Amino acid sequence: MSDVRYLIFDIETVGDGNLIQRIRYPDEQLTPRQAIARYRSQLLEETGKDVLPLTFVLPVSVAVAKVRADLSLIDISVLDHPHYRPQEIVRGFWQGWNHYRRPTFVTFNGRGYDLPVMEVAAFRFGISIPAWFNIDSRSFEQSRNRYNQTAHLDLQDVLTNFSAFRMNGGLNLLANLLHKPGKAGVDGSQVQDMFHNGQVEEINDYCRCDVLDTYFVFLRTQVLLGRITLEDENTLTADARNMLESRAEQHPAYAHYLQVWDQRLQDRMDVSTAIGSITESAAAEPPATED
Repeated sequence: MSDVRYLIFDIETVGDGNLIQRIRYPDEQLTPRQAIARYRSQLLEETGKDVLPLTFVLPVSVAVAKVRADLSLIDISVLDHPHYRPQEIVRGFWQGWNHYRRPTFVTFNGRGYDLPVMEVAAFRFGISIPAWFNIDSRSFEQSRNRYNQTAHLDLQDVLTNFSAFRMNGGLNLLANLLHKPGKAGVDGSQVQDMFHNGQVEEINDYCRCDVLDTYFVFLRTQVLLGRITLEDENTLTADARNMLESRAEQHPAYAHYLQVWDQRLQDRMDVSTAIGSITESAAAEPPATED
């Protein structure tokens, strides 16, 4: 029986320039890179962001953390290393889910982005995943039912009560609340340009770090839900850190993550100081004088 109870994952994507050209600019002779650049520029002008719609992208990085039922971290891997071919990434992703007997996916905003990207890509490449698209099952048993948290636990949905409010700051904010690295040098908006510059390994390193942040947010969420204690979380966090330290020489991304983590811990301050306590504010004001 598989020890893997949860698959915590994150993806990084780039635009399919050929598809963009055929769908968005069919009457123009654009190279794939030109089509991507044109569409990003158009989106930036229209929306203020140059994020490509998920229907026009393909994954070039999928990092997966395997986690036991006791929430201990087994390992983290990136799919189709060192080639990072979209078709093989997608195939390996769905095959892995079946191989480990369909553990619970854990994501941050995966319902709105990561899983739809992997679903559309499975459609594109002709990959059969009937256990995921189990539409003949009862509604609440369907894997893609937004409330089926046995199939997929989207931490953003849990924390925002299914988008009752916007988690402004996202995963980066939540990681920083826990004094974990969060965004440290790279963010998703840079991935397209990094890919064109041949920095695919760096993209996958960044993806590994996002999965680590998601794992630690997952642990704190389990504390919030009353499934583990804060002491349990501290033990699991220490165990995960020991694993990272033991592998830091082989994975520079882990060394970087640990370095930023240490900096976050060094820079943390108590809540009263962080918000500017009343006594601190009063002390900073000059004493009142009588006329």
